[in-house]
Amino acid sequence: MKIIDAQIHLWNGQNTPPHHLRTPYTIDRALREMDEAGVDRAINCPAIWDPTANDYAIEAALQHPDRFATMGWLPLDGTPDESLVDEWMEKPGMLGLRFLLYAPNAGNLISSGAFDWVWAGADRLEIPVALMVMPQHLSLIRGIAQRYPAIRLMLDHLLVSPFEKVPAAVAHLDDLLELASLPNVAVKASGVASMATDDYPYTSTHDVLRRTFDAYGPHRMFWGSDITRFDRPWAEHRTMFTDHLPWLSGSDLELVMGRGVAEWTGWS
Repeated sequence: MKIIDAQIHLWNGQNTPPHHLRTPYTIDRALREMDEAGVDRAINCPAIWDPTANDYAIEAALQHPDRFATMGWLPLDGTPDESLVDEWMEKPGMLGLRFLLYAPNAGNLISSGAFDWVWAGADRLEIPVALMVMPQHLSLIRGIAQRYPAIRLMLDHLLVSPFEKVPAAVAHLDDLLELASLPNVAVKASGVASMATDDYPYTSTHDVLRRTFDAYGPHRMFWGSDITRFDRPWAEHRTMFTDHLPWLSGSDLELVMGRGVAEWTGWS
């Protein structure tokens, strides 16, 4: 079984936000820790706090194309230009796009059409787009998915804030699961340990995972660690899924732990 982490961040600069590792998370360190944890590949979402992170992602993909690929970010505050999406996808190791739109005013920007050039470009190219949005903006995600059916949307962290615990952290879960009716929406079960109220194997989160799996199925629920948010071993984030969810086994386990996200993103 090939283990693919659906979300990590690599960066080589400073000014890390307080809920992430305070020092750079480099290519060499990630490779060492992936080997220790039994993680074969990782999808790098370049750190938005490091302006050089996209270039560093290209470096990682060029040096280790069998270990790293990228869901990169474009600046959204410039002149709308759909051709930028085409240019972006020509970069080495690029699987798709990923945006952090986790702010109250993001809803107004999305509904205004300010980002429609991105959705249109991604839809035309039929590429995946990962998003982290606030739960109150789920209806806007439904609208994007319906208007641009060729986009393969991926919602980060089950849209759970890194600062909340169950049950409050998943007050929006019913709304998130309703989106499973749209075939071009998938979810990352990433950073799950952050919402736990107990220690490893974080059983307080297992019902959330089971409900999500029942709604999205193994082809559209992807394991990920977001490892730089935690001081626990990477292997614990993996074995939480592989060893402690008795309802997840066989081909379903293979899909959730890597094959599904490889298929969704086209990482052959």
